[in-house]
Amino acid sequence: MTSLATRLRERRLDAAPSRSQAITFGLSGFPTQLMAQTFSAFVVYFYVTQLGVAPAWVAGALVAHGVLSAVLNPLVGALSDRIRTPWGRRIPWIGLGIVPLVVAFALVWMPPALPPGGLIVWFLVVVAVYDVAFVVVVLNISALFPEIFRTTEERARGNVPRQVFAILGMVLGTAGAPALYGWIGWAGMAIVLSAVCLVLFAWSFWGGMVERRVPEAASEAMRWRAQLAYTFRNRAFVPYVLGSLFMQTAIAVILAGLPFYVRYSLRAAEGESSLLLGAIFATAIPSIVLWSWVVRRTTPRTALLWSVSVFGLAVLGYLLPADVLGAALVGVGVGVGVGGLLQLLEVVLAQIIDDDAVRTGHRREGAYFGVNGFVVRGSVVLQAIVAAVVLTASGFDASLGDAQRESVDAGIRAMVAVVPLAFTALAWLCFFAYPIRSRDV
Repeated sequence: MTSLATRLRERRLDAAPSRSQAITFGLSGFPTQLMAQTFSAFVVYFYVTQLGVAPAWVAGALVAHGVLSAVLNPLVGALSDRIRTPWGRRIPWIGLGIVPLVVAFALVWMPPALPPGGLIVWFLVVVAVYDVAFVVVVLNISALFPEIFRTTEERARGNVPRQVFAILGMVLGTAGAPALYGWIGWAGMAIVLSAVCLVLFAWSFWGGMVERRVPEAASEAMRWRAQLAYTFRNRAFVPYVLGSLFMQTAIAVILAGLPFYVRYSLRAAEGESSLLLGAIFATAIPSIVLWSWVVRRTTPRTALLWSVSVFGLAVLGYLLPADVLGAALVGVGVGVGVGGLLQLLEVVLAQIIDDDAVRTGHRREGAYFGVNGFVVRGSVVLQAIVAAVVLTASGFDASLGDAQRESVDAGIRAMVAVVPLAFTALAWLCFFAYPIRSRDV
């Protein structure tokens, strides 16, 4: 009887992926975003309010988490490109990383009975394992995308299910997690979500993650120094990654500012910020299909410029509404732009990787996705700086509650409209400088 290892070794993709393979590969977007969103939305709340850890300690641990994740991206990407096994370059990383990833995610929410200092040590150790496993699994899944789907046509179609599943994972991570921990407790939530993630990762791994037969000369490993030199000298990658950083920052600023916007500008209940987020995500799902149609009839560069323009014009609308309904309608327009960015950014990066392979003779998906992941991590820092500067300059004072100065309303509206527009304009200029103007390399 053929062993599992042998069956994995013999799996190779020689033609275009089937619709079933594309959907199954896309399933990986759901557990990826489910874990990421649950962690980012609730880990501070859990450790501070439920376990009694000092906020400053949690903040320090999260800074360490961010630094480790940023450093791991280019390192793991370069190693993934260099390693050669009978099972391929990406598959072993993913197969070995899935179980540690979901176990570490569960353990974040299931600490033993320890004093605050011990809880921080637990947090640092478990999150370090989670970070390593997350980067190993998710980066290698991303690196498979340009390999499985080889043309703009294939990538435009193949990225639709992946991004739709990713948005559904975001929604469950932000809206479903509170319902679960309110019903069965934090440990129960951890077990349920981890089980769901394990099943979906395994299903996607077995049914949709397949490597191609790459000629030996084209798969020859490149030295580390040459990896970095070629990556940062790539005339298409530099404007792309800067544009991606600016767009990620614009979105991060909006998401961070919406709770302030709802309470202090719209004078509505804090919980109604979910309506504004819902408007964005609900519109982004069908918009992914729209932008798939657009890019298949134009070029990745043209479609990306259009989607960035739609996003930039839409965010200006946040200056005007006086109620939640008006702001939700603005969110519909923002969601159209977000759907385009979700659909197109990876399609464009895959085109850059194809161009690099033509120039160097090497397929270096891991290096490009790794360096991209390292750079766009800067959006978290930029978002925090923007929020601190705007709130301070506008005279925001948390001790005043809802009785803030009039300048606070203007400052918050600027934070969710004018500042994202400025970052969007910078991104548009970067993407305008993107030199690949054909559909395929």
